[in-house]
Amino acid sequence: MSKVIRIGTRDSELALWQATTVQNKLEALGHATTLVPVKSDGDLMLDKPLYELGITGIFTKTLDVALLKGQIDIAVHSMKDVPTALPKGIVQTAVLERAEATDVLVHLGTDFLEGEGTVATGSLRRRAQWLHKYPNHDVVDLRGNVNTRLIKLIENGWNGGIFAKAGLQRIKLLPKDAIELDWMIPAPAQGAMVLVALESNQEVIFASSALNDDNTAIATSVEREFLRKLEGGCTAPIGAIAKISDGHLHFEGALFSLDGQKKIETKKEVPVSEFQGIGEQCANDVLNNGGVELMEKIKNEISSVN
Repeated sequence: MSKVIRIGTRDSELALWQATTVQNKLEALGHATTLVPVKSDGDLMLDKPLYELGITGIFTKTLDVALLKGQIDIAVHSMKDVPTALPKGIVQTAVLERAEATDVLVHLGTDFLEGEGTVATGSLRRRAQWLHKYPNHDVVDLRGNVNTRLIKLIENGWNGGIFAKAGLQRIKLLPKDAIELDWMIPAPAQGAMVLVALESNQEVIFASSALNDDNTAIATSVEREFLRKLEGGCTAPIGAIAKISDGHLHFEGALFSLDGQKKIETKKEVPVSEFQGIGEQCANDVLNNGGVELMEKIKNEISSVN
């Protein structure tokens, strides 16, 4: 395209790594680009857990506004941070090939796993799943970008903290002794990067859509459909992962109570050609198996602390 593509991004080290990756890919296709870093509300408001803030898209809202004001041409997001309903006038243009979706435990020693301990995370999903497996542990809130969270973990002397493996790998901060939590169901779209642009900006949509990875786009669409049907606008401990192999899509999803004591899960395998609607079907399985009552309980418990 003829003009320089302005790439909007959060200004953390990980977000800048993601945006630079997109920049390099677009420039390899012959497009001129420039990065436009901004600081999101989610990066500024660190004194409360995310679920207490009650704001949908707290890490993406600032970039959405910049798009709508014409200050940037595309925004690069960690897809798990993006609300399942995009603002009017903004569309998804590409999902890049996914990195590993696994969570990992960064720790100061593993003896605590056999007894009592304190683990840090700002995620309701991670908190609930950790308590499901380790009900005797304490889980404390941990906010900030990846670098900040690693520093807080060390300074506070907590036994461990839970992080996305992909984020630590991308900025070369994954400790060699980090434990892969292969039993923990990831956040919907974890490990994936998504590009969004104005629906009216067809030139930018055409240019950026060349970066789309079909398998990742399909898998994340199923996971986000599962999330959208379950959530109903309420933050909740929801995990979902879809994987494609040998022409089939394998899906696993679950809803947990806030304290981790209750888990409602679903699994399904279908030909990839039949992926449409699978996320909603699996969400309905959860809702019909006690999920409606559990979601209502979660909403009430979150409302009581807001």
